[in-house]
Formats: sequence, C-alpha cells, structure tokens
Amino acid sequence: MPFNSKNYKLMIIGIVIIVTGFVIMSVDGEEYGYGFLGLTLGPLVVLFGFVFQFFAIFHKGK
Repeated sequence: MPFNSKNYKLMIIGIVIIVTGFVIMSVDGEEYGYGFLGLTLGPLVVLFGFVFQFFAIFHKGK
C-alpha cells in the first residue's frame, strides 16, 4: 500500500488548511474581495495547504 495512516492524516490536515483558506477569502468584507483577507491572507493559506499536501503525499513512514 503506497500510503500509511500518517499520510492520510496529513492529507486530511492539508485539505482542512485549503478549505480554511477559501473560507478566509469568502468572508472578506471588502467589495469584490479586494481586502487584505481576500487578496493576501487567504491565497497564502491555500498555497501553504497545497505545499503541505505535497509533503503529505511524499512523506515516507518508518
């Protein structure tokens, strides 16, 4: 089996981080999402989530 239980746990955490980033972007109060949350913080959280997913997939167990 290519993934062990730790990989799956890390991937679930990565999905939660990505969804959190999209939620942050959606709650921005500025018009058309042009505020700090919609343009800076949310996309950075989503990017971190995808990088986290990359490492979760390639993580080797003991």
